[in-house]
Amino acid sequence: MIMMDRSRRLAEPLHWGRREKIAVWAVAACIVLGLAGLGIATLADGSHARRDCIDVTFASTLGASRLHACGGQAKQICASPGQYRQVAADLRAACARAGFRRSG
Repeated sequence: MIMMDRSRRLAEPLHWGRREKIAVWAVAACIVLGLAGLGIATLADGSHARRDCIDVTFASTLGASRLHACGGQAKQICASPGQYRQVAADLRAACARAGFRRSG
């Protein structure tokens, strides 16, 4: 009878064969390796700020805007006095941190 065999099978504990154990260990190893890789990537983040960069965030028509430049472009922005009048104080501070002289 079908119901008798089913109830007997449900009453017995599960038997983990070699194939099931290997599958569980493989999934566990993948999870551990993934978490380790994520931890290493987080700790060894290579996005360090350059010293010759300026970064200014300011209010704009549609929310916040960001002015970010490095190297020669940052030097040119710091040298142009009237181009960014709305953020003059913040830009002056960012240029001073980057070591550029702001004219104006």
